[in-house]
Amino acid sequence: MAGEAHTGGCLCGAVRYRVTGPLRPVIACHCDQCRRTSGHFVAATAARLGDFALTEDRGLTWFRSSDWAQRGFCATCGSSLFYRGDGLDRVSIHAGTLDKPTGLRLAAHIFAGEHGDYYDIADGLPRHDDHRHGIDAW
Repeated sequence: MAGEAHTGGCLCGAVRYRVTGPLRPVIACHCDQCRRTSGHFVAATAARLGDFALTEDRGLTWFRSSDWAQRGFCATCGSSLFYRGDGLDRVSIHAGTLDKPTGLRLAAHIFAGEHGDYYDIADGLPRHDDHRHGIDAW
């Protein structure tokens, strides 16, 4: 969606953001951490840090979820919003937090082997057991 600005935020409005550059297609991550932080799998797009700006951050809190990444969420309403890997020039944005219309489509599944035992991945999209074909490929 080059040339088009996108906005989004949390449920209560204590975190809002704007993206002025392209968004990566949506990747569904089924890893244990994403499932625990969201309650299901995470469907996320991504933007380059230079194209991303917080327009409201009074509720934003970052949680270091591993030695290499942190997750951003709203401390007021609990919305899970962002994933940011250390040293990367982009931020993953939970697609459900974007204002419509997004123009985005789900493109693939990563960490498919870790998916919950209560659902199947049956949409015919590419499935990978790591992240190299999704997040790092962009």
